[in-house]
Amino acid sequence: MRLTPLIAAGAGIYLAAFAPGQAAAQPKVYAYPSSANYCPAGLQPVTISGAICCGTPNQTVTYAQVKAHPAPRVKRHVHRVVTPRRSARAHCPVGVKGCSYD
Repeated sequence: MRLTPLIAAGAGIYLAAFAPGQAAAQPKVYAYPSSANYCPAGLQPVTISGAICCGTPNQTVTYAQVKAHPAPRVKRHVHRVVTPRRSARAHCPVGVKGCSYD
């Protein structure tokens, strides 16, 4: 059985069916917020691929609102109780012979 050519052909037909719809899609035109409008009547400042020009937006939000990051997460710090480490050796004063481990 040769399933690989059949799968490749099926994937090609599937992608070819959706390719024209993607190519015909209009670019996203965002409104550009500005205090002064120097555009002709019926048009407003818009951004297309980073360039500001006059036109009518096809998106309801501005480009800055789309690219804004969500609110940062609140970082919670866990306070841990640190216990002092004990050494395996006995701490003997200098010059003392034979320390006990008591």
